[in-house]
Amino acid sequence: QVQLVESGGGLVQAGGSLRLSCAASGRTFSSDAMGWFRQAPGKEREFVATITWSGGRYYAESVRGRFTISRDNAKNAVYLQMNSLKPEDTAVYYCAADTRATWGTNEDQYDYWGQGTQVTVSS
Repeated sequence: QVQLVESGGGLVQAGGSLRLSCAASGRTFSSDAMGWFRQAPGKEREFVATITWSGGRYYAESVRGRFTISRDNAKNAVYLQMNSLKPEDTAVYYCAADTRATWGTNEDQYDYWGQGTQVTVSS
């Protein structure tokens, strides 16, 4: 059974940092593109960042320069380092795997999803 499990969410003050982790199991994701998305209350889920199997990265404009996506293929894991957090970053954050490695920003391009981890940034 394929699973993606996120961890590392929590409550942090504005300007603070959090590091999200996503542990994958059930298949090898080393050839996939991996992504992070988020969904704020009352809003649609939106793209945050994606990383190719070789480490190429792309970010949403709203997080560029503050967030860093990385991966450890040996551990079948992907991470999201979030710095200079803002209240508008408050959302449930989801890890996702794109098995066709299209390196996309559209959630329809992703085949597997985690359950999400809550990030709350207080002002």
